[in-house]
This record gives sequence, structure tokens and C-alpha cells, in this order.
Amino acid sequence: MNSKTFIKFAVAIIVFVLICAFAVYLAPRGEQNNLGLVWYSIIPPLLAITLAFLTRHVLLSLGIAVIAGGLLSKVPLSPLSATAWVEGLASIRGCFAGTVTDTSNLLILSFIPPIFIMIEVILVSGGFNGIINWLLKWIKGAKSAQAATAIMGILCFIDDYTNAIIVGSMMQPITDRHKVSREKLAFIVDATSAPIAGLAVISTWITYEVGLLADIGKRPGIDKSGYAMFFDALSFRFYCLLMIVFVFMNILAGRDFGPMKAAQKRIRRSISGNGSSPNLDRQKLKIKDGRAINALIPLVGLVLFHLSGLWFDGTSRLKADMLNWQAQSVNASIESMPAKPVDIEAISPLSWVYWREVISNAKNSHLMLVCAAIFGLTLALLCGRFFSGLQFSSVYVSFKRGIKRAALPIAILILAWSLKSTCDSLKTDKFLTAILAGKVSSYLFPPALFLVASIVSFATGTSYGTMGILIPTAIPVALELDGGTYGLTTMISVGAVLDGAIFGDHCSPISDTTIMSSVASSCDLMEHVRTQLPYSLFVAGLALLFAYLPSALGLGPGWSFVLAVSLMGCFFIVLFKFGKAHNTC
Repeated sequence: MNSKTFIKFAVAIIVFVLICAFAVYLAPRGEQNNLGLVWYSIIPPLLAITLAFLTRHVLLSLGIAVIAGGLLSKVPLSPLSATAWVEGLASIRGCFAGTVTDTSNLLILSFIPPIFIMIEVILVSGGFNGIINWLLKWIKGAKSAQAATAIMGILCFIDDYTNAIIVGSMMQPITDRHKVSREKLAFIVDATSAPIAGLAVISTWITYEVGLLADIGKRPGIDKSGYAMFFDALSFRFYCLLMIVFVFMNILAGRDFGPMKAAQKRIRRSISGNGSSPNLDRQKLKIKDGRAINALIPLVGLVLFHLSGLWFDGTSRLKADMLNWQAQSVNASIESMPAKPVDIEAISPLSWVYWREVISNAKNSHLMLVCAAIFGLTLALLCGRFFSGLQFSSVYVSFKRGIKRAALPIAILILAWSLKSTCDSLKTDKFLTAILAGKVSSYLFPPALFLVASIVSFATGTSYGTMGILIPTAIPVALELDGGTYGLTTMISVGAVLDGAIFGDHCSPISDTTIMSSVASSCDLMEHVRTQLPYSLFVAGLALLFAYLPSALGLGPGWSFVLAVSLMGCFFIVLFKFGKAHNTC
């Protein structure tokens, strides 16, 4: 073991012990502890974070945390009893069994394979390549090359891996031709992969995020579907939204700073800068020429099918609730009448409120998601066959690759749900609430949560793991800080966890998306990390100080976003007028 590894392990152990010591010190005692709360209830999530940091293996870390939680739920009561250990093992088995037999969980898991297979089918049929070829007609210089890269990143919203591989590989020759550095290409690819996929209503991320939130939504005081909570948090996804604005503002201003500025200077002298890795060119994606229709029809069909299903389900329930309320109002007294439900027919279908209410009241959103994925996959197969003559061998390979890629998020989801189950049995959320209530202000909790999620995801290189650990443990605390009801603090906290997790996925050197972006762009990994990190930190700082904090204090999310964007704009104006950066055109 070298000195750096030893120091890393030592620091992690010291932090682990100190947090446990504080938990012991702050734990409620005597009459104050009428709920039977115990300090060691924090060990499973804390163990998961620590092991993920040390080992960089999320599955192993979550698995060990679940085992520890199951044992801690029984063994400490009678550590010398063999029966207690047997019951602890049974508790572990029960957590896993309950997770994989839950109907909602199974529906969520059923969505993942077809969506990944659909992506692979579109890929081999050349659908994304067709879109790229269409965009190339509009590229005239460095700015338009960068803008086309960013637009392509947004159009490939369905999956961050696909985004990075396709956009980086296809746009590299174009950006080289117009003297855009490989580092800048890798940044744009990375900045429009995870942030876009994390925001998209239909993507490989949505089922994971909704799956975690759906479990939280069953708690008393929330009673919300996972999709409804996701939509509520969209207004507070400040890091992702600001990163997208930053990309286009940076392109429009034509100004760079920090290490990216030096990379852009190098590209003017030679295409092969220090960040270029020509030996990686062999790894670029090889797909046959195709037509954009192979991608557009399946993707549009997927979105329209899903939205139509949600609309039918949600409006039917809202209309039924209104009819029931009207029937009760005929004979019931005013005092005994329930609250009037939303009159969906009085709201414009073009308004955000209309779709928020519709989706919030759709009770079969998971089933609609599965049906939409199967429908999109069917369209992808038909388009690939009729428009590109897709052969059975290619379809077989697509199915194989899609199922292989789906295995990781499925495994993480199962383990994350199981961890949440063990935390429930240990009352981790109630313990954290008891020791934090009155000590942490509700307006400080969401910004602090964004910071914690950012640190954890950057250190572990995984957004999925960070979400799986923090959502089951932190969101219930936010709910209690809201007074036990689903309020502002809870909604901001959901957005803070999701965005903080994506920050690490975007810029951590051990993140798979970061690695894929650098490889697909033929850019050295550490050069990619070094050049994009100042940009990511700048956007994260704006999100934390001028978006999350003001929103938690009561400023509307729209105004918080405008404030952060305005400051970003002022920064680029100053950089443009007084900076010494050279124009990238």
C-alpha cells in the first residue's frame, strides 16, 4: 500500500469514527428517546458512502451496507444470542425479497432493458448518424461547430452514455477542422450528457430517479407519485439548468478561462495539443450510414405514447374525483364536505399547471413507462428494418448489449431499495431528524445537501450510487423539517440531491461518463478533467450560493434561476470586454 492510499484510508476511517462519535453524543436519551432511536442506525448509509469512496465499487458498497443494516436491526439487542444472528440474516433476506417482489419496483425494473435495447437498435441502424449528417449542413465555423455539438447533445437526451459516444465520436473531425480543441469538445459532450439525461422526462435516468422517489412518495405526509416528485423538483434543478445555459453562453461569448484557455491557444498552433490522444482514434464509434428517421420516429413515438398514457390516466382520475365531489355536495353539509379537487377542465392544456396536475394524478405512471419503452423499441426495430435493412444478427447484438448495459442500474436500484428498507427498520430517518431538528435551519438544509451530494458523487464517481444513498436517508429529514408535510424544503432537497449527484458524474475523473466523453473525443482523461473542472465548479458555485440558498430562503425558483443566469452573464461580459482570453473563432 503506497502512502497516498494509506492516507486516504486513514482519513476515511477517522471521518467515519468521528461521525459515529457525534451520533453517540447527540443521540436522544431517557424519556426523550420514546421511539427507541439508536445511534448506530446511521452506520448503513455512512458505511455505503465510506466504502464507495475507498473502493469505487458501488455495488459492493451498497451490498455490504445492506448486510450491516440487516444485522444491526437484530444483533445489538442480544449480541451473544445465536437466535439474534439468525434473525439478522433473515432480515437481510427479507429486505431483498420485499424489494424484488414489490409490484411498483418490478414495473420500474421492467422499463430499463427495453429502453437500453432501443438505444442500441437506433445506434446500429444509423439513426443518430443521420441526425449528425443533417446538423453538419449548418456548420460554418468554430462557434457553429460547438453549437452543433451542444444541440446534438440535447437531442441525444435519451441516455448519457449514448450521448457521449455518439456526439464525441461524430463531432471530433468537424471540431478539429474548425480548430476547436479536443478539451473543449470533451467538455461540451460531457456537459450535455448527464445533465440533459438527468432532466429529460423520458430517458434511461428517469426510471432510476422516479424509482427512488416513488418509494419516498409512499410515506405519510407526501402521498405523491415518483413522477410527480420529479416534476416538482424540476424547477430546482439549478446545476443542470445553469450548466446548459453556461455552455451556450460560453459558445456565444467566444471566451474561455483557466486551463481551457490554454488548450484553445494550442489548437491554433497545432491540431495535436497536449490534450489530444491520437492513439484513441481507433476506439471511435463505427456505425453504418443511416437516416435521421430511424432515431426520430422511435424517440418521438416513445415520448408521445408516454405523455398520452399519462394524460388519459391523469385526466380520467381528476374528472372522476370532480364528479364524486359534485355528487357529495348535493346532500352533504358544507362542514362535512372534503376539499374541492382540481377542475382540470378549467385549466388550459398549454399551461405547466395542467400537466403537473395530470401527471401528479396518474396512478399508473410506471406501467405507462414500460409500455412506452416497448412501443419505442418496436418502432426502432421497424424503422431499422424498413429504412436501413437491419439484419437479425445486428438486432441480436443490440439486444445483447442493451441487456448488458441495463444490468448495472437494475442492480444498483435493487440494492438502493434494500438499503432504504434496512434504514426504515433501524429508523435512520427518525434518528437523523431527532438530532438535527432545531439544530439545522430548514433554509440551510437543501444547500448543505447539494454540497454533500456533490462531494460524495465527485469522490465516488457515481451519480446513481449517490442518489441511492442520499434520497432514502436525507429526503425524510427534509420532510420533517417541513413539519411533516410535503413542502418547499422537501422539493428543493430532492432537486439538490439529484443535481449534486450529477455534478460528480459530470466532472469526477473516475466517473464512467467523464471517461467515455474523453475517449469518444480523443482527449486525454486528466486533461479533460483539468480543463473542465473550473467550469463545473463555477456553475456549481452559482447554483449553491445564488440559486439553492435564495430559493430555500423563499425566493421563487424562477427568480433564483434568473439571478444566477444574470451573474453568469455579467461574468462573461466582463471576460469579453476586459479579459485577455483569445477569441475561439
